[in-house]
Amino acid sequence: MGRFPTSSTRPAAAGTRSARRRPGPTPAVPVPVPVPVPVPVPVPVPVLYYRCAAGDAATTREQKMSELMPGAEPWSQSGDRRGALCILGYTGNPGGMRPVAEALAAAGFTVELPRLPGHGTVVDDLLDKSWTDWTESVDATYADLAARCDTVIVSGLSMGGALSLWLAAKHPEIAGLALINPVARTQPDLVPVLRGMLDAGETVAPGIGSDIAKEGVTESAYSDTPLRPVLSMLDAVEKMQTGYGACTQPLLLLSSPQDHVVPPADGDHLAATWGGPVERVVLERSYHVATLDHDGELIQAEVVRFAREHSGS
Repeated sequence: MGRFPTSSTRPAAAGTRSARRRPGPTPAVPVPVPVPVPVPVPVPVPVLYYRCAAGDAATTREQKMSELMPGAEPWSQSGDRRGALCILGYTGNPGGMRPVAEALAAAGFTVELPRLPGHGTVVDDLLDKSWTDWTESVDATYADLAARCDTVIVSGLSMGGALSLWLAAKHPEIAGLALINPVARTQPDLVPVLRGMLDAGETVAPGIGSDIAKEGVTESAYSDTPLRPVLSMLDAVEKMQTGYGACTQPLLLLSSPQDHVVPPADGDHLAATWGGPVERVVLERSYHVATLDHDGELIQAEVVRFAREHSGS
């Protein structure tokens, strides 16, 4: 925008004569007063803020993001010096592990239930995410929790189980793992199919959420399954699955024989190759999202019992 003139005095138009004036005192010439030009004030862009469940500056983030799905917010509860980290499954959100987290909190544990990058908003937010995004997120949350607690146990559902296994390999000080239907090995028949879909220009497959036997219960999950991110997980699991023997933490493995998302054989492979002591609990009445299914209370009780036994209490 241009600046406007600061004086209203204009020169005589061409071809006109100025009026004669009698001699007299020279009038004072007014000094033009500059008119301040308004400086545009930038309009702030609305930003939604969220605080990672870990809570402190190291894991507090500020970013643009889509609106959260109902029940998808991260959750945390301060307790004693025993810590518990709970990790959700792929395309789900913290609501799927909330009952377990609340049971641990009720038992006095300091609990963190983070929302993984790309989850709990809209499926488009997940399309460009990968295994690296999720490992960085859970590692930061674990580090914050471990700094506040004497011991930490980790509990995960589905992909949250795979992330728990990754944490166990990186942090041998973890007191124990309580895993529900974890992804524990790659699926050689599935990977080529997913890659073929990507090569054909597809980016998503039908949703995998709400594999629940209990009537009237629906998981808050995406209706589509982004392909590229899940392939990044399967690639990582393929590299991890040969190293389970080096992990010595106690493992509680809760498995559904009728799982329509993760083959029950994943649990068998994990139990057979794990380097530490293994306890197994069979979830006879539940499907994949067993935390919200018929065996939900059994899972809560077993995870709390296991956490107490391996946290010095």
